[in-house]
Amino acid sequence: MKISAVIFDLNGTILEDEDEYGKAFNRVLKSLGVSSKTDYPHEKGIGVKENWLRLLEKYKIKTDKTPEMLTKETQEAYLTEIDEVTVRPGFEDFVEKLKDSGIEVALATSNTWEHVDRVLDTVNLQGVFDAVTTSDEVIYNKPDPGIFTITADKLGTERYECLVIEDSASGIEAAKRAGMKVIAISSEDDPKAVSKADLIVDGFSEITAQVIDQL
Repeated sequence: MKISAVIFDLNGTILEDEDEYGKAFNRVLKSLGVSSKTDYPHEKGIGVKENWLRLLEKYKIKTDKTPEMLTKETQEAYLTEIDEVTVRPGFEDFVEKLKDSGIEVALATSNTWEHVDRVLDTVNLQGVFDAVTTSDEVIYNKPDPGIFTITADKLGTERYECLVIEDSASGIEAAKRAGMKVIAISSEDDPKAVSKADLIVDGFSEITAQVIDQL
């Protein structure tokens, strides 16, 4: 596969932060009188607001708070855990090799720009990406392909020359619908979620030039 750009998801892909998001959602759910009985009450990849639309329905929650208000509370709860968030091992080396090969790197995340900006600052990833696309720029979040097609347009790259790296079923579906190949970082808690990717790996160290050429 000839690629000109690699587009990364952020949460759960570049960052190891699903535990922190799980804690954030559960903290807000508890404030609403709900015990989810799971460490991960949210669905990966679809965005915090979209998760609250589902959670409000799932648990039949009665509240005067809007999904937007609950989203803000969840993001604030997540940021209290930000010191526990780490960049997935091998990411920096992988990006350096891509750039040395003349391949552009981009970020496409279902989070808002305000939140992403704060997180990238905290984990020292500001300035790494040639383009960043957030949920602020799309009508629909993943699995809609819009976030990836917009990113390709920003880079001036054909969609079939873009490789996406994701960790969620919704992100993989979005990439496929955008006409892009996708490599998934394996999910220990739900391995079936990433089964539709073109390739599944345990980490960035497994993604070599030879592996990409064979996609």
